[in-house]
Amino acid sequence: MRFHYALLLLLIFTLTVQARSKGSTAKDSGNSSTDIKTAPWFVERFRLTGGFFLPISNTDIQIGVNGGRQGTEVDFEKDLGFKSTHGTFLGELQWRITRRSRLGLNYYNIPRNSTYRLDKEINFNGQIYPVDATVKSFFNTAIYQVSYGYAIVSKPKLELGVLVGTHLVGGKVGISLTAENLDKSAGNDYGFTAPLPDLGLWGGYAVSNRLALNFDVNYLALTVGEVSGSILTYNLHFIYKIVDKLNLSLGYAGLNFSVDVVKPDAEAHFDWGYNGPALGLTYTFGKKTWKH
Repeated sequence: MRFHYALLLLLIFTLTVQARSKGSTAKDSGNSSTDIKTAPWFVERFRLTGGFFLPISNTDIQIGVNGGRQGTEVDFEKDLGFKSTHGTFLGELQWRITRRSRLGLNYYNIPRNSTYRLDKEINFNGQIYPVDATVKSFFNTAIYQVSYGYAIVSKPKLELGVLVGTHLVGGKVGISLTAENLDKSAGNDYGFTAPLPDLGLWGGYAVSNRLALNFDVNYLALTVGEVSGSILTYNLHFIYKIVDKLNLSLGYAGLNFSVDVVKPDAEAHFDWGYNGPALGLTYTFGKKTWKH
């Protein structure tokens, strides 16, 4: 049902903006050629961004063996001693196919680990970890996003459009312990890959000839094979032109997921999110068919 609501809202928004855009074009027909060929200064053929992301994390995971005892719901920050903040690298490549259309590729890699003495018993994927046991645990996430965007509103200082794309989320989580009085270790891990399609909105506004505000937001809930989940991502940031072809961006981003995975040997529920400030440096290049 949430999928249908998202599509309906996106369709209503698209039709509304298109109607307003057509009405504005009819009133200003004498300026229509300038409207199409003139773009905000931050619109470039290619944009290559590298940066630093400092998210505040919240991770709840439950993994149990099919037909066996239900797994314990584990709060990784509270129950396993994970740090709430963890800096990581982010990367983005954007290609302006035309003045109105764009293709984007985003990448986040967020590895996390901890060593902690347990305050409660944990049943993880069929393995029991008792109270007071010292465990090593990890949760590594790699996130790829591919998206296509089209600008419905295209003005010399403003653009607003729709997005369609997918996040490919790869995750691996594990817990292990070494018994103090035994010459053996116990532990296991669980991995998954979840393709999560999404729909969204994006936009940008040139505040001045050096400062601009950009945003994008994506959401969808869907079931694909053995994986069902929902995704909500957003990014709001200011862009400042340092010199020609080099921009600095500062903003706030969020990646929030809820994923259920059913395999022949286990069922798992993942509910986690990364939300925090991001700093990036962008290099722009490529020949344009429009002017600023």
